[in-house]
Amino acid sequence: MVRRMSSERPSQPPPGQAPFGFRDVAEDEKARLVGAIFSNVAPRYDLMNDLMSVGVHRLWKRDMVAALGTRPVARLLDLAGGTGDIALRAAASVGAVTVCDINPDMLDVGRERAWNRGELGFDWVCGDAEALPLASAAFDAVTIAFGIRNVTHVERALAEIARVLKPGGRFLCLEFTPDVTPALRGAYDWFSFRVIPAIGRAVTGEADASRYLVESIRRFPDPERFAAMITEAGFAGVRPRRLSGGVAALHSAWRV
Repeated sequence: MVRRMSSERPSQPPPGQAPFGFRDVAEDEKARLVGAIFSNVAPRYDLMNDLMSVGVHRLWKRDMVAALGTRPVARLLDLAGGTGDIALRAAASVGAVTVCDINPDMLDVGRERAWNRGELGFDWVCGDAEALPLASAAFDAVTIAFGIRNVTHVERALAEIARVLKPGGRFLCLEFTPDVTPALRGAYDWFSFRVIPAIGRAVTGEADASRYLVESIRRFPDPERFAAMITEAGFAGVRPRRLSGGVAALHSAWRV
């Protein structure tokens, strides 16, 4: 079936429902559906990121880790970071690292990667971003890369991030955006709706995961609206930085 190629976002779901790609599903169903997708792609998740972003995600993540700054971070929480990609990049510049992800299959991949690279000190936690099993004011910085749009209630996840951060702690969020510059929009839509599902099918044997990825981006708030949501959650100095013509954005903020 040919999916529509459009950068226009569908309307927001009615009360009691949540966006799952271009579909609306019951709020209590979204986590299960997203979980099934990530369990299926976990062993090939980072390969898919390389192929679908033509390797550019590595530059975005490098910028994210660099944005932590030169001041040592005593305790870092990498949220939705199951495969350990951000944690491994940041390990040299932080003290203690906690990786939290709702999906145990993603965490298994991350543990093995860390073990193979000699990083044995990470704390691996299976937990929901909307109800973190972590102490309040426990971390100096929280990072989340390409994970916030997968939660059912983004505002609840932001509130939990604020809760576990110390006052003055740093929050960095790297996420795709629907606000691509007009000059790139046609090519971006073509690549998103035609090439990415084909890549997903070749790598995993099915295209559902990559199709969900493409569609979920269109339902996510633009950088300005997301910045407002971060502010409402208790952060200050919120600054969105568009990357690669608006394909992604890096939001930085400080816990009040």
